[in-house]
Amino acid sequence: MTLASDHTLDAALAALVEEFAGVFRHDTIEQCLNESYQELLPARVTGYLPLLAHRFARERLRAATRTRPDPVAETSFVPLVLFVCGANSGRSQLAAALLNYRAGASVEVASAGTSAGSRVQPEVLQVLGEMGIETSDLFPKPVTREVDAAADVVVTMGCAERADLSAPPRRYLDWDVTDPAGADLAEVRRIRDEIDHRIEALVRDLLHGPAGHEQS
Repeated sequence: MTLASDHTLDAALAALVEEFAGVFRHDTIEQCLNESYQELLPARVTGYLPLLAHRFARERLRAATRTRPDPVAETSFVPLVLFVCGANSGRSQLAAALLNYRAGASVEVASAGTSAGSRVQPEVLQVLGEMGIETSDLFPKPVTREVDAAADVVVTMGCAERADLSAPPRRYLDWDVTDPAGADLAEVRRIRDEIDHRIEALVRDLLHGPAGHEQS
């Protein structure tokens, strides 16, 4: 399937072309959107694919902006933190949502899976919702070369041996956190709170300097 054969992507492409005008060529943006669409197949509900592909492509293009060898890339960026787990349906989603919640615009956050699943675990969505965190835009996605190359910090969560990262991050952490898949709600809440504790320490390090040691 290509963009030309799926007219529902026209609006997404137009929005991306407008946002990244003067940064990337039209064909580069179109290729990124098409790749993003393809990488989200076949596990998604087709009706939502254009929206998800737009979000996915935008994340990739924003990351690629950071590594361009021209004045655009010399803009002052906030740190980009990438969380990686197996399916990007549990731990990495919790961590990314919690970092967004705790740090806001002070950091940019991405999450990905070494083998992305079909949906975020419902219990994960529930325990984030209990904190008042919006979850409607969360969806699993694979690791991409753009986000990988641009990340200032990469946190792997139970997938260190499978995380094929092409570019060494400025900072690397491996968090030993239980996978919430199949756990009851009380256990998922405990996992959320453990990750949140780590996130609070990471925010302090990112915004105020290292506290002296890494968590594992």
